This record gives sequence, C-alpha cells and structure tokens, in this order.
Amino acid sequence: MLYHSTSLSVFLHPELEPRTFEFPYQVGASLLLVVSAYFACVTIRRGSLLRYWWGRVARLLPSFLAAVVISYYVLRAFPIEGWFFPLPEDLRANLLMLWHWKPQFYPFIDGSHWTVPLQLMGFTVAALLYRGWWGHGRRIVIVLWVAVLVPLAQWPIRIAEPIDETYRTVVDGVGMHRWHLFVAGVAIWMWSVKRLTTPHFAALLALCMAAQEVHNYTRTPEGLLADTGSSVAVAIGMCLIALVARSPDMAMPQPARRAISWFAGISYGTFLMHQAIGYIVLRKLQDVGVDTITQTLAMLVTGTLLGWMLTRVVEQPAHKLLMKPFKQGGGAPRTRETKTVGPR
Repeated sequence: MLYHSTSLSVFLHPELEPRTFEFPYQVGASLLLVVSAYFACVTIRRGSLLRYWWGRVARLLPSFLAAVVISYYVLRAFPIEGWFFPLPEDLRANLLMLWHWKPQFYPFIDGSHWTVPLQLMGFTVAALLYRGWWGHGRRIVIVLWVAVLVPLAQWPIRIAEPIDETYRTVVDGVGMHRWHLFVAGVAIWMWSVKRLTTPHFAALLALCMAAQEVHNYTRTPEGLLADTGSSVAVAIGMCLIALVARSPDMAMPQPARRAISWFAGISYGTFLMHQAIGYIVLRKLQDVGVDTITQTLAMLVTGTLLGWMLTRVVEQPAHKLLMKPFKQGGGAPRTRETKTVGPR
C-alpha cells in the first residue's frame, strides 16, 4: 500500500504531486507469494487434498470477483479525464483474468490483481505435486531447483527483441518469472521443519534472490532497466520470513496481537481494493487542495475500510457457504508428519 500510494501512483499519473514521503520498493506482492507458498505447505496435510484445494479457491475467488466488479463501477462513477475508463469488455476480461496472456488487449482494472491467478495456479500445482510421485522425498527438491533454473535459462529469450508472441503468451501466462517466489516459500517451510540442511537452504534461497534481480529487469526504449533496490528489499524479506518460521513463538502484548491479527484477517480484501480506487482518492483530494501527506493517509484508510467491508460482506460468508460440503476440520490428518507442521 505504501509503494502504490507514494511511488507508483505518481509514476502512473505524473499529474499527481510528488509525495512528501516515498516508499519506492516493490516488495508487497512478491512477499505475498512467498508467504502463500509457505502456508500452502503448512496446510496441505490437513484433511483431504480436495478440501485443501477447494478451501483456497473459496477464499480467493469470490473476493476477487467482487473486487473487480466494485472497482469497475467506481472507476466508471468517478471518471478522471485522461485516466483509464473501463468498458464492459474490460470487465469481462478482468473477471476471466486474461491480462497475463494478452496484456496488449486486456488492461487491468486494478493492477494489484495480478497475483490472484498465480496463487490459484500455485495452489493447484501444490495439490497435484503432493498427490503425485514428484511431491515427496528428495524428488520435491529437484522440482524446486528446476522451477528456478528453467525460467532463468529462458529469460534472455523472453527479453529479446523481437519476441514470438505465442512464446511470450505462454511464459507470461503461467507466470514463469514468478516461480522462484513460490520456491522460496516452500524452501523456507522445508528448512523450518528441518527437511533441508542450512547450506542447501542457503544455496536455494540465494538462487531465488538472484532470480528476483534478473526477473526485475524490464525493457524500456533506453534499454534494460534494473530495480535492484526492490530486489534487495525482497531478499531481506525472505530472510526475515525464514527466521520467523524457524524461531520459537514470540511473546507479544495483547493489544498488538489483536491489532495485527485483525489486519491480517482483512489483508487480502485490502490488497484487492486499495489501488485503483485509492488513486481516485488521491486525485480528488489533490483537486481540492489537500496536502500530499493527508492524501496518502486517506488512500491507506480508504483501502483498509474497503478491505474490511469486502472481508465481512463477501470473503467470510462466501468461504463459509462454499465449504459447507466438507465436514468441519476436514477429516483425519493425511500423514504422520502433520504434527510437525502446525502454524507458528
């Protein structure tokens, strides 16, 4: 939220005044994928695989669909000259998550939503791997290394000019340049339960960090542009997640625990709702002379309130309804290792 409100907002809309405070590092969405992969490992052994997979879909999809529709109508209700004005065909394309496949034809209604199809694909692959031969023993380690090395090997082809459009559609559509983030999350879990030695874990995590830097290069008219600052910030975030996962539980004052738990509970809704609508908040407040610090605070508060509403009105009721076919608790644990995989 800080990156979107203080940095990307001005980059996408240069008519917005520069912020008094700027957070220029793209870390939130990348670390979201790392954490998602980690908790996929934590939860996949609880109950049946179908319950695990359907639970992830029931949690992600209804809120995403509602957020797309709400953002679509807000952008149409409060149009700003020169800004993106979504049409009905844009709504359909966003509901179907077509952006990665054909970005030149299907613009985002809200740019934050790019992680949703990758998370859904990641959870599906996790279930298939766990069910199959490659998801167990040392074989999963081979899968992790391949999932990082293959995208790195093909990256020179991806950024070459000209590029075959069919090839680009496939590699971008499956999010190949983000696979290392899922690998990092799985590796952190394996290290936290001592299924990876520290040297092996360090080597794999270092490769994921290198992949983050390589995949952060973008082609501009001036040539390749790096974002090393964001890559370093993501690397630091990976290390912090790993240390927290491996460390004993920490005592925390009750007020802080309640506040963090509350925000964690609405974080997905906030992630879905804060960006596109927040930019309208910034512009409308600037037009009436509000200072940039107040503009930023207003965007953060608006995103949080909308995230809370989406969680209470859509995410929680939809998840409860969609999970009714499954018994509470999801049945007996699948393996004897489940006891080592509890939430931290």
